[in-house]
Amino acid sequence: MPSPDRVLSWPRLAASSLTSARFVLGLLGLGAAMLLPGRAEADIYTYTDAQGNVHVTSQPVRGGKSGGKMDRITSGDAGGKTRKKAAQLFTVSMPSDRSPERFGRYDSWIREGARLYRLPEELIRAVIKCESDFDPRAVSPTGAQGLMQLMPATALRMQVRDAFDPRENILGGSRYLRVLANMFNGDLELTVAGYNAGENAVMRYQGIPPYEETQGYVGCVVGHYRSFKAARLPLEGL
Repeated sequence: MPSPDRVLSWPRLAASSLTSARFVLGLLGLGAAMLLPGRAEADIYTYTDAQGNVHVTSQPVRGGKSGGKMDRITSGDAGGKTRKKAAQLFTVSMPSDRSPERFGRYDSWIREGARLYRLPEELIRAVIKCESDFDPRAVSPTGAQGLMQLMPATALRMQVRDAFDPRENILGGSRYLRVLANMFNGDLELTVAGYNAGENAVMRYQGIPPYEETQGYVGCVVGHYRSFKAARLPLEGL
């Protein structure tokens, strides 16, 4: 059975591969592909506890965490500058709708976004989890809206008329992920960092920007992506 960090193909996406830091998504003509120069690295960690909860930290957890899995995610650090150490880098906001049913409510539109823009369903789901925790009415202090927390300017670029409409929001967010994936040659971490901080910040720092929120966000999304992917592995052999 393949590990959750490496697959040979995804449904509807041929000749693609995933490693702990990189996956190839294929180009759809939505953005020009580019290779960025090598980036300086620092470490952030995702820890999945025995209950399946993903924690994002700047330091490895040592002891007292039985039944869990610790993953290291390398990230850019702005020319090697020391970034602020914090026990918790990123926290998913509490949704207004806390019913467990919300996690499966948008499955058909997640599948549609994955099919249209040739993305892993687990990536779209992970972004929704970290952005809004599946709350379609979520609004951030900076004005990001809906399930995938689209800023008004991004929603306009992605031709989203109503960011609070779950289907429009998911398709718009998925389209933006595809644009970023094309732009960063399918690099998972850079794609996710660009979704949070904007593509210009990623290009400026030639890697994950040295923003505490963005570094934590990358850990959150990648951690949940791996968890969602691992949960599906037994079903893929049926």
